[in-house]
Amino acid sequence: MIEEIIKEKISADHLLYVSLKYTKTCDVILNLIARWKSMIELSFDALIAKGIKEKKIPNMPGSPKEKIEFMRKYFKKQQAIQDIIPVYIFFKRIPDLNKTREGEFRKNVNLKIIEPNKITDINLEKLGEYFGVVERFISEVKQILSK
Repeated sequence: MIEEIIKEKISADHLLYVSLKYTKTCDVILNLIARWKSMIELSFDALIAKGIKEKKIPNMPGSPKEKIEFMRKYFKKQQAIQDIIPVYIFFKRIPDLNKTREGEFRKNVNLKIIEPNKITDINLEKLGEYFGVVERFISEVKQILSK
């Protein structure tokens, strides 16, 4: 399971550091977010499976919403895991939300995510913030899974 997570991380890092650097398109930003979302889901599954194996978690939750609740409940002391949950929820909602593209193929590429009550700008700076949260989460996951 950890190998799959590492593969997703390598792909996401390549999108962030290579593809985005040279193409500067919103499609690359959307693909990067999809990779991160997939990596977080794999990590949640691995953590829950480990919890079940150690008999700390009663059963495998069925829906993504139940998985999020399990993560909130059983990993409330791990701040990195708690920090990733709202980011993951946002990443899951992005495909269904309205989006506008600005400054593609330029230094200031920006993807505006239009939610009913707010607008989120995803630019290179914001991707850097997400990267920090994801990195802390993945290092926490590696630490937990290696025990």
